[in-house]
Amino acid sequence: MGTSLLNVRLDTELKKNAEMLFTDLGLSMSTAINLFLRQSVRNQAIPFRIARQPAFNETTLEAMREARQLAQDSNAKTYDNVHDLFQELNAE
Repeated sequence: MGTSLLNVRLDTELKKNAEMLFTDLGLSMSTAINLFLRQSVRNQAIPFRIARQPAFNETTLEAMREARQLAQDSNAKTYDNVHDLFQELNAE
């Protein structure tokens, strides 16, 4: 299989930030672009997200876990409308 040269115009700041990210991930710019293109062709879609950190921080993840628990708790206090919720909050 032969190789081809691909020239891409990028914003200078974007290129710098991408190179720093890919270096942190142990990839060269060329390798990262090849990964993206191969997965795109294989999946016929934008295929994946590579990140140095999770999309949500731990505080957000904990809030999501708590919301799921409350949603499944038949004893959890519920309100029929926002007015009732704020009335109870203001009473405290």
